[in-house]
Amino acid sequence: MFETTTNAYQLCFRSLFHSGRGYAFPCDPKGQVNMDAMSESARNNYLYARAMVGRELSVPAVESRLH
Repeated sequence: MFETTTNAYQLCFRSLFHSGRGYAFPCDPKGQVNMDAMSESARNNYLYARAMVGRELSVPAVESRLH
């Protein structure tokens, strides 16, 4: 069931300094990311994005992948 809901949403971390830049990761409607399903590179990017909230990136927002 987790896999089905992750296709519809993404957790977006937007750059505070560069418009249009940031990170997006598949998530469930609550913003929970399945780190076990990520590649090592994606997992490292996710952990980096979380660590940079407030420094380089905005607080993440859950968005529909359909827009």
